[in-house]
Amino acid sequence: MGSSQFALGQEGVFLKDEEAPKAVFPEADSFERKVVRSNEEIKAKIQQRMGKTKTSLWEDSYVTFVAKKGETILGYAAIVEEIGKHRPITFIVGVGPDRKIKDAALMVYREAYGGEVRDRRFLQQYKGKQLKDPLLPYRDIQNISGATMSVEAIGRGSKKALALLEVVYFEGTEQK
Repeated sequence: MGSSQFALGQEGVFLKDEEAPKAVFPEADSFERKVVRSNEEIKAKIQQRMGKTKTSLWEDSYVTFVAKKGETILGYAAIVEEIGKHRPITFIVGVGPDRKIKDAALMVYREAYGGEVRDRRFLQQYKGKQLKDPLLPYRDIQNISGATMSVEAIGRGSKKALALLEVVYFEGTEQK
């Protein structure tokens, strides 16, 4: 009975930091890595952009990337963590120049249950989502039975990544 459904529920490391940007921008030939130190100003700006969505902002710093093909910017990515039921879920969110999610990939899952959020089919729901979208189960994201807290965490974390990338790369520019 080697069902992949059971394997997905396991905790584990699925992507290393250096592999993560290629997972969300496979067509890129280079990545500019930037470490953004967190402080009260950045936390306030992120939370303000997230509106009513409350997220954990406990990270000391965030790793972000500019994805390029030649000299063309394909988009931006951020590695974020969000608390699932008990422990942090680490993932990367890629965002296009249009400020919409291009892709997301789970990097580290630390819970005993709910790892189905790693499934590509689940993560595809986030494509095209933007900061104004709810990113909530039963609203614009299909829930996974038995993994509601992980689904909610991926939504909050995706929204946090969108807000962070707004602050770091788009602040002061008009949205098209």
